[in-house]
Amino acid sequence: MAKGGFRGGFPGGNQANMMRQAQKMQQDFMKMQQELEGTKFEFSSGGGAVKATMVGTRQLESLEIKPEAVDPEDVEMLQDLILAAVNGAIKLADDKTSEAMAKLQGGMGMGGFPGFF
Repeated sequence: MAKGGFRGGFPGGNQANMMRQAQKMQQDFMKMQQELEGTKFEFSSGGGAVKATMVGTRQLESLEIKPEAVDPEDVEMLQDLILAAVNGAIKLADDKTSEAMAKLQGGMGMGGFPGFF
C-alpha cells in the first residue's frame, strides 16, 4: 500500500467535500423555492382588458376584467382573453422557475462534481 494509505471514495475529490456541496445546493434550492413562492406573475391580454396574477405556487391570485371587455354578444372573446391572461401568467412563472433552476444546476454535472458525472 502506498504511503499515507488508500484514498478511496470519488475520483477527483473527497466525499466530505461532495456532501458539503450537496448540502449547499439543497439550501440554495430551498431559498430559491421560497423566493419563487412569494413572487407574483402578472400577464395581461386584450391590451390590458384582462389581467391574471399568479403566485409562485402556481395559484391564481387575482383576475381583473375591465368592464369594456364584457360584451354579452361576444362571450367567447372574453373567454379567450381570460385563457390568454392565465396561460401567460403560468408561462411567466414557469420561465422564471426554469431560469432559477438553471442557475442552481450550473454547479452540477460536469463542473459541479468533477469525476462524478
